[in-house]
Order: sequence, then structure tokens, then C-alpha cells
Amino acid sequence: MKARNNRIANREEKQFFLFISPWLLGFLIFTLYPMGYSIFLVFTDMDMTGSGKFIGFDNIVRAFTQDPLFYRSLLNTLYFVLVSVPASLLLSFLIALLLNQKIKGVGFFRTSFYIPYITSGVAVTLLWGWIFNAQFGFINYFLSLFGITGPNWLSDTKWAMPAIIIMGIWTIGNSIIITLAGLQDIPEALYESAEIDGASSFVKITQITLPLITPTLYFNLVMGIIGGFQIFMQPYILTEGGPSYSTYTYMMHIYNSGFKYNEMGYASTLAWLLFVVIMIITLIVNRTSRHWVYYDN
Repeated sequence: MKARNNRIANREEKQFFLFISPWLLGFLIFTLYPMGYSIFLVFTDMDMTGSGKFIGFDNIVRAFTQDPLFYRSLLNTLYFVLVSVPASLLLSFLIALLLNQKIKGVGFFRTSFYIPYITSGVAVTLLWGWIFNAQFGFINYFLSLFGITGPNWLSDTKWAMPAIIIMGIWTIGNSIIITLAGLQDIPEALYESAEIDGASSFVKITQITLPLITPTLYFNLVMGIIGGFQIFMQPYILTEGGPSYSTYTYMMHIYNSGFKYNEMGYASTLAWLLFVVIMIITLIVNRTSRHWVYYDN
């Protein structure tokens, strides 16, 4: 019996590795190897052709002491994250509250809010480029109906990044759906008990909904921070980092360093520095979450 059980265990072990081998090979070839090789590139001045030499920590020193665009792109990205992430969390929560109501046709509205998230990013970005057009864009036309002269959204250093933030907030459908799922996981009995005690809608939201939805908000916060620091496509397509580098994000700096200026070693250095920044901020959020995230267990 023991020998039979060993044969079964060995067969199941072989089947396990056989079934996961496609994913495992893909992970090793397309994830682990590129990550390891990029660490090696950090300490070289390698270009796209693969030629270069070992230079030690010169790339890291260059980023902090010789590259003004390093700080400019990082500050622009921080600006985007600090504004867009809280705004996205708030709007996602409020919209999810509305979509959680039991009304006729609510499925249509849930789908409508989710569609922008799955729509082609390039197509959506080009559409918003037309909406923000200073001369014939929809926003400035709408403002003109009230006698307001709209700004040159994508050509003004003061308004270019807010325009990118507005466009980013428009695609929060995934956060809305996740928040909606968290709301529907709250037991109805809690609201019924609160109603019996005479609690108002505001009290139910602040004393029941918000505490129990904090794990979902925490997840959306972390994912929003990670995604926000990787903002690239929208400013690259609409402004190419302009005007005057006001929308020049960190990911654009990595892309330009690697593929425009042919400095793969320095681009890898910038990428790993971004990883460190995201990791530190995520750890801070994780450490502080114990004071505001409520787990019902």
C-alpha cells in the first residue's frame, strides 16, 4: 500500500509540473530572465546593439546628480499620483454607491461605466485629444455657452497635466466594479438593524459602509499607486511630455532613455529606481493600513 501511494504521489507530481510548465517557461523566459538581465544592465553603459562595458554605479550617480529630467519627471509623476489616485478612489466609491441601488436598468449603467476601462487606450486618448482641443473641443464649446473662455488645455503648462488627470479618472471602471463588489459583500442585516435603530443614510454610510469597504479601498489604493507611477501612453500620445516638460512622466523618461537615446543601461537604472520608489510607498501604505483598514474576522 505504501509503495502504491508513493507511485500515485510521484505521478501526480509529474502531472503537476507538466501542467504548469507552459506558465513556468513563460515566467522564466519573459519575466525572470529580463528582470535579471536588466539588473546587470544597471551597472553597464549598454546600448541597443548589446555593446558596452561595466561602469559600476555611474548610472545611479548620473540619475541623482547629472540628470535634471530625472527629478522633473519624478515630480510630474508624483503630481499625477497625488491628485488622480485620491480622486479616483472618491469617485469610484460614490459611483459604486449609486450603482448598488436596486433600480430598473442598473445593469446598463454598470456596463456604461466599465466600457471606458476596456476600450482601446490609444482610441480613448485620441478622443480626449479632440475633446481638449482649444478651438473646437467639446469642453471649451460647453464653457463658451456660459460665456467662459476655455484654456489651451494641452498647450498650457498649467492645464496640461490636469487634462491628463481628468482623462485618467474617466477610465476608473475597474475600480468602480471592484468597489461595487465590496459593497455587495456587506451583509444587509447590518443596514436593517441600523434602520430599526433609526439611523440616517449618512450614519449608515459612515458607520457601516465605509469601515467594511476599507479592504476594497485599500486594494484600489495600492493598485492605483502602482498604475499611476506607470502613466505613459496618455501624455506620450497627446503632448509628448510638453509643453515645457510639464507632462513629462517618469515612464516617458525611461522610454526615451532606452529607445530614443539608445542608453539601455541608464534606462534599466531608471526602471529599478522606479521599482524602489513604488515599493517604499507601497510598504508605507501597507504599514499604515493597520490603523484604518477593518477586517471582519
